Amino acid sequence: MHGFHATMTARTGLGDEVVALLLDAPSLANPDCVVFLVARSAANPDVVSVTEGWTSAGTHAAFFGSAPAQALVAKLQSLLDGDSTYTDEVPVGGKAAF
Repeated sequence: MHGFHATMTARTGLGDEVVALLLDAPSLANPDCVVFLVARSAANPDVVSVTEGWTSAGTHAAFFGSAPAQALVAKLQSLLDGDSTYTDEVPVGGKAAF
């Protein structure tokens, strides 16, 4: 298993666009993506987080090397102010359901 967590700050007023873009991400349809959660700060709606779980680090890397993923990243970068943190994680359990 391989996980990824990112917290991003959208340019002022663009938090809704970041959320919409992430909720339409091509990784949602990928069978190797087993967790994809989008959240936002209660205090600042322009701070958005995404948590992903993948079947392996290799499937994650292969997906993010694909053209659809690179297009998503490019569009996402245009909405951000540059204040982002990224962390690789190894999922150990829990639940993801809405």
